[in-house]
Amino acid sequence: MKDNWLAATNNNSNGRPATRTGRTWLALGVLAVLALIPVFTRPGPLKVRTTTVDRGPIRSLISTNGKVEPIQNFEAHSPAATTVKRLLIKEGDHVRKGQLLLQLDDADLRSQAARAQAQIKAAQADQADVSTGGTREEILTLETQLIKARSARDLAQRNLEAFRRLQQQGAASAGEVKQAEDALQRAQADTTLLEQKKKDRYSQPELAKVVAQGAEAQAAYQAAEDAFAKSSVRAPFDGIVYALPVKQGAYVQTGDLLLQEGDLSQMLVRAFVDEPDIGRLAAGQKIEVTWDALPGRTWNGAVSTVPSTVKLRVSRSIGEVTCTVDNHDLRLLPNINVGVTVITAEHSGVLTLLREAVRMDDAKPYVFRVVDGELKRREVEVSLQNLTRVEITAGLPEGSVVVLSSADTRPLVDGARAKVVP
Repeated sequence: MKDNWLAATNNNSNGRPATRTGRTWLALGVLAVLALIPVFTRPGPLKVRTTTVDRGPIRSLISTNGKVEPIQNFEAHSPAATTVKRLLIKEGDHVRKGQLLLQLDDADLRSQAARAQAQIKAAQADQADVSTGGTREEILTLETQLIKARSARDLAQRNLEAFRRLQQQGAASAGEVKQAEDALQRAQADTTLLEQKKKDRYSQPELAKVVAQGAEAQAAYQAAEDAFAKSSVRAPFDGIVYALPVKQGAYVQTGDLLLQEGDLSQMLVRAFVDEPDIGRLAAGQKIEVTWDALPGRTWNGAVSTVPSTVKLRVSRSIGEVTCTVDNHDLRLLPNINVGVTVITAEHSGVLTLLREAVRMDDAKPYVFRVVDGELKRREVEVSLQNLTRVEITAGLPEGSVVVLSSADTRPLVDGARAKVVP
């Protein structure tokens, strides 16, 4: 029976072998499989995330931090070690120009001023003595001594002349004449010394010492007067007392801070810009100031001064930028830390694109645009840019779909098929 089945399988209906027909069908099957291999092995479209080119504004920014201080500011410091005698205001008070704010105990300062004034009078008397050659008593004594010396000189001169005549007559010896000459020389020396003393009573170092003592006395008096004046603190302008670290009756050292007053309607913002960004700064650029304590509030100003030097601040090399902001509602407080944004450039109604969509090749920017399901590499020209967007000035029309990144591991290639995914 098995043999009969084999025979039936290897023969056609006419009883002839079927070898040629089977081989044909086998070949056709192999060809069909080979034809389908590319279909199953060909990769699918590249999955990409995209964005679009939009029209709108773009700003180039420098973001940093800063500190607030009053433009018009006054600090009072203790001129000497003393106590706070009277305190007439409290922190936060609005004060008027000329209003008495605080008084220190000035008893010691009055004594210092009196002693300094006495020193000035003594110095003035010394200077008068120097200019006239000494006190009146000293001058009279010197004049008397000079008269006696001149008289003694004249007498010695007459004695010498008499001894010389007597010598010619043989009535005086040479030794007597010599003694008369010596006496005249001594008298002349005494007279010359007193005349010089009258003319130049004081030496140059002595004169300089007297002048210096006078200047020192005057400076001591001025310092005492200044300290005395500062013992009563008055408001130099209309403002607010925003710092008052002392209490009535407290002891203060020389130089201790007594109070701070400021006109808080206009505030100075001092911003700290990192060195690489300093070259982008210019006077007049817009500035936006924010404070974490008042989220959503923005104060506007403009750059008034640009850095003239670079300073080391903690671990940063920075330049200081200042601007003035209006603070009519007094919400900005002195000495607070704020966020500062400097708008270095601003364009409106331009084409912009997310910054991560722009790639660089040999310093030339380009993008991959999606056109009819394919990637098209396009070189572009850019202008302003910030942390998130870049301005496109050439190379892309508005509304273009541009690749941000690949959603799988395959690289972006010009001409590749692409499928946009969320």
